[in-house]
Amino acid sequence: MYKLLCKIPVLKNVLTKKNRVNIVRLSGVIMPPENSSRRNTTINLDTYKDILDNAFSHPGVNAVYLIINSPGGSPVQSDLISNYILSLKSKYNLPVYAFVEDVAASGGYWIACVADKIYARPASIVGSIGVVSASFGFQDLIKNWGVERRVHTSGTQKSFMDPFQKEEEKDIKRLKDLQKSIHAIFKNWVKERRSETLKGTDKSLFDGQFWLGTEAIENGIIDGIGDVLEIAKSEYGDTVKLSYYKPESSLLGSLFKMEVSPNLEQINQDIKWAKFSMKG
Repeated sequence: MYKLLCKIPVLKNVLTKKNRVNIVRLSGVIMPPENSSRRNTTINLDTYKDILDNAFSHPGVNAVYLIINSPGGSPVQSDLISNYILSLKSKYNLPVYAFVEDVAASGGYWIACVADKIYARPASIVGSIGVVSASFGFQDLIKNWGVERRVHTSGTQKSFMDPFQKEEEKDIKRLKDLQKSIHAIFKNWVKERRSETLKGTDKSLFDGQFWLGTEAIENGIIDGIGDVLEIAKSEYGDTVKLSYYKPESSLLGSLFKMEVSPNLEQINQDIKWAKFSMKG
């Protein structure tokens, strides 16, 4: 379409001036900054606010593309980032496209839905519109080791889901109620952003299932197969300039990566990635 329009003399000069696309790479598990010692491998608004500001406000930019590679994480951070991108999109009146690399699942897909269009590769994993909560129960472990757990609370729910105590039915019910509420927020967001493309029932779309890119087109979870370069060229011509924005690695962050034993944060991230790990 771009090439056809450029053949019209009146439009050629106008269109050829619009040749810059800024690209923001969002890669990693979505979590609050306070929980992360690896700023450049996790996603949260604190890390990406300035990056997004710079990408949207650059003079002459005519679109912002998001490259997303995330297994999900915090629903709050997913919501904060999505709404911030939406506010910038409105402020600067710029189109936003999302491109899924390996994974945009759960919170990763939540963020992708802020875009006007979502693209993926045929083998990309997309979706997982649901909520999960996972922990461990150590009550038998401490018993076997002769450890006595002493907890004193003011308020009957202050020890809610304590991993060192046996689960109680009322706590499980409360947890599931919370999950349903968060799931409803997630579903409503997806419906709001993609109401014109979604194909299927709530049960088939929002049960936590995830799909390959080729399958996700069929149910309207994404809009097509494509990558940044080919879509940018089709929209703005072969001379389009692509500028990439992402968190920078710091010396301190590099030192953290040199640690011999993985910490709990890294293990948690690895578990989230492992769910969607597939090797050819």
